[in-house]
Amino acid sequence: MTTMTMEASGVSKRYGSVLALDRLDLAIPAGQVTALLGPNGAGKTTLVRLAATLARPDSGTIRIAGHDVGRSPRRVRASIGLAGQTAAVEGAMSGRSNLRLVARLYGLSRAEAAARADEVIAQLGLEEVAGRLARTYSGGQRRRLDLGASLVGRPRLLLLDEPTTGLDPRSRQELWDAIRTLARAGTDVLLTTQYLDEADQLASRVVIVDHGRVIADGSPAELKARAGQGRVEARLHRPGDAQQAAAALHPLGPPSVDPVLGRVSVAVAGDGLDALQRAADALRRADVTVDDLGLRRPTLDEVFLALTGDGVGAPVPEPGWEPGREPGWEPAHEGVAR
Repeated sequence: MTTMTMEASGVSKRYGSVLALDRLDLAIPAGQVTALLGPNGAGKTTLVRLAATLARPDSGTIRIAGHDVGRSPRRVRASIGLAGQTAAVEGAMSGRSNLRLVARLYGLSRAEAAARADEVIAQLGLEEVAGRLARTYSGGQRRRLDLGASLVGRPRLLLLDEPTTGLDPRSRQELWDAIRTLARAGTDVLLTTQYLDEADQLASRVVIVDHGRVIADGSPAELKARAGQGRVEARLHRPGDAQQAAAALHPLGPPSVDPVLGRVSVAVAGDGLDALQRAADALRRADVTVDDLGLRRPTLDEVFLALTGDGVGAPVPEPGWEPGREPGWEPAHEGVAR
C-alpha cells in the first residue's frame, strides 16, 4: 500500500469573486519530489498556503502525514517545513544563529538546537559561511539558509513555493543541488515553480494545475509523451540545401522546412533512434552536409502550453497572512510553520 504524505480532496478556496481552487483533488506519495506547475493564478500558492495552515479551505479536506489541516493544525505544522519566494532570514545574525533560533522555536533544548543547526549546515554545504552575518550572504546562500531553517524540525513534507525566483543561474543550480540532496536523504518535497526546466530537473512527478483544478499528472516523460511525437531535426551546413534535404527525409514523414535558417525536421514515432539513423543515411546519400543532426523530444514547455492554452490564468490575489485574518483559525506560531 502506497503511503501518502499529502492528500487533498475536493478542496475549494475563494478570494472575493475569484475562485482560486475549485474542488481540487491531489495525492502526493511519500518518497519523491512532486512539482506543481500552472499559469499565474492557477492556484499553486493558494494550495501551499492551505497545506501550511496559513489559510483555511472553504470546503474539502487536506491531510498532511495523516493529520487534517483544519482539525489538527498544530500537528500539521510539526510535520512540515515551508520556504517561500523570498528568504526569511535575519541578516543581523549569523547563519548558525539563525538556525539555532528556529530550532529553539521548535522546542529543542540549547544543546539539541546547536547540534541540529550544525547538522543542517553540513547538509546544505554552508560550513564556510555559517559564522558570518546572513546579510553578507549571496542570494543563493540566503536561500539555502532559509531552506535550512525549514529543515531543523525534520519535516515529513517540505513545501517550496517558487524557491529559485530571482536567483542567478549559479545560485539556482546550488539550490537545485541542495534539493536533490534532501530528496536522496528521504525528505518529501512539494515544489511550485514557473520554471519548467526546474520541474524537469528535480521532480519525479509533475502535476499541472489550471483554474484551480488538476489537469495533468504524471512523470515528466509521461507528460512529454502527451505533447506529441519527437522530431528528427537537421541543421544544414548550406541553407540552400533545404529542399534537397527535405526530399531526402520525406520517406520518414512530411518534413518541415526553414530555408532561411537551414533547418529541416520531421516528426517520428516510437523512441526515434531508428529514424535518426535512417535520416543520417538518407542525408548522406543525398550529399547533404549537416552541422548538427539530432532527436528532439517534446519539452515540458510544450506540454504546459498544449494543456493550458496561452498560459494566462485569471489573477488570484494572495493576501499576506495575518493572525486573525480568518476567524476561528489559529495563528501559525506553534510548531513554527515556515
